[in-house]
Amino acid sequence: MENKTPNVDNTKRKSKGIWVLFIGIVAVLALVLLFTKSSSATSFENINKAEEIEIYKSITCGCCDVYSGYVDGRVTPKVNSFNVQDPEATKRQFGIPKEMESCHTTIIGKYFVEGHIPLEAVEKLLKEQPDIKGIAMPGMPMGAPGMPGQKSGDFVIYAVANDGSYSEFMRI
Repeated sequence: MENKTPNVDNTKRKSKGIWVLFIGIVAVLALVLLFTKSSSATSFENINKAEEIEIYKSITCGCCDVYSGYVDGRVTPKVNSFNVQDPEATKRQFGIPKEMESCHTTIIGKYFVEGHIPLEAVEKLLKEQPDIKGIAMPGMPMGAPGMPGQKSGDFVIYAVANDGSYSEFMRI
């Protein structure tokens, strides 16, 4: 009598091949999603429409240099960094309230961006074009762009109105 049982080794190879193919497809899909998601998150369409970005910073501030690099590495407009002897004079020039001050001031288009503000907030500002002077994140929060440490809680970004008053613009 002839044995009609299937070859066990052949079945194992087919099963292994199907799993390898399945894992390969999942890996390719994961890579596509990863690259698609990261490219859309860093597109900053409205920021990239700006002709240039100016960052006024203290000569002695290292975190300002790191923030300049953060901006310059993520957008296409030319980023001009200026070391200033008196950062307070720059803040007065652009009408930044004392309570909203940080260590550097960025000018993009008709707005100021005060402090270590993530570019997502700048993108929102330029997309919505509100009738304000600019946005500010006072102080130097840990984990903010250009700042060391871990983020602990929301970054609160304020809109500074033309009269100098301010209110919450967004949280990140």
